[in-house]
Amino acid sequence: MLSQESLQQIDREIAKYPPDQKQSAAMAALRIAQVEKGWLPNELIEFVARYLGMAPIAAFEVASFYNMYDLEPVGRHKITVCTNLPCALSGGVHAADYIKHKLGIDFNETTPDGKFTLKEGECMGACGDAPVLLVNNHHMCSWMTTEKIDQMLAELDKK
Repeated sequence: MLSQESLQQIDREIAKYPPDQKQSAAMAALRIAQVEKGWLPNELIEFVARYLGMAPIAAFEVASFYNMYDLEPVGRHKITVCTNLPCALSGGVHAADYIKHKLGIDFNETTPDGKFTLKEGECMGACGDAPVLLVNNHHMCSWMTTEKIDQMLAELDKK
């Protein structure tokens, strides 16, 4: 279900823990699986769970708890906007509304061309940098003015 390269990456994560604690690599293994497949269908979560020797429900609990895991397909570029109170008070809601308008979608929607999905996120630990966006779960963007949002969207649109 996963490439040999992804399984090797998961094995490197497993090696960080005692042999009887393979399930401790669940978050990393799910991330690796998602990077390869683009999202985490139930069958893939179950595969990861079996690979780690844990109950599938336990892996599903991890995948469904954290918003970095996608349990349904997303666009090529997932943009998560922090709307937690400190960000909301510092422009997070305005940034989200601006992106909604620019892309013509709401939270949890994907543009018709499949390029962008917009998500609402909880605290990203950068309240002083608000408004904060997270692109594809890995790239944090801070102090996102409308001009910076326009620039970010234009750059992502080229990819």
